[in-house]
Amino acid sequence: MIEINKNYNESNLETMAKMPDCFIDLTVTSPPYDGLRTYNGYSFPFEDIAKELFRITKDGGIVVWIVNDQRVKGNRTLTHFKQALFMQSIGFNVLDIMIWHKTNPMPYIQKDQYTPSYESMFVFSKGKPKVFNPIMEECKYKGKVLKTHTTNPESIRKPNRTEATKDNKIKSNVWQTVVAGTNYGHPAIFPEQLANDHILSWSNENDLVYDCFMGSGTTAKMAILNNRNWIGSEVSSEYCNIIKERIKKAWEEKRKEKDLQAGNLFGDEM
Repeated sequence: MIEINKNYNESNLETMAKMPDCFIDLTVTSPPYDGLRTYNGYSFPFEDIAKELFRITKDGGIVVWIVNDQRVKGNRTLTHFKQALFMQSIGFNVLDIMIWHKTNPMPYIQKDQYTPSYESMFVFSKGKPKVFNPIMEECKYKGKVLKTHTTNPESIRKPNRTEATKDNKIKSNVWQTVVAGTNYGHPAIFPEQLANDHILSWSNENDLVYDCFMGSGTTAKMAILNNRNWIGSEVSSEYCNIIKERIKKAWEEKRKEKDLQAGNLFGDEM
């Protein structure tokens, strides 16, 4: 039986082969794509990985696939859409196509193209999602009373209504965050906030979160801090060393948090 709360220094296909069917609650990952990432010379068999992800995902489970593509000779490859269509063809539902809007994109000099500032975040579900904990944001007109009106001729005779606006609303599917400032020696780290919010949205405490391209360990760190179990796969030994250090620090941060909650700054080791 596979161990949980562990990163495996091997291909994700090797790791997933150890897992029983319907084992993972949530996968949050960002694969190397279209040559945009230098990934220590490794490549990956997308279709085989996609099929294994479907097998190991629980009914009602979610796969968050953060991906992009490149332009070759003036033509976008559309790799991310091709991958989404394949995921759909093997049984996943395309629950949402979300956008990661980078508020500090890398400067881009191209005579016929605007600066790229987003990546797609495909949210695939295996059947009807069993968990959705929507992240809320403050309403623009919080605390104000607005008068409703309509231009529909059939309702002209109906009196206008006044309504107090709600304090909060469900966040949109365009998430704005900065590109991670610290890369920990990894070429394509994604922001902790991004992983954090997906973990909170699509899983509950003690659920099992997987990252099949663990990279620098962001998914594992945020799973630990949010009381989720986790498993990672990372084929590069160099990156596994980064993961080990970040996980160690995450557990230290978690221990300090528990000590503070217990009112004991010098609590026992976890």
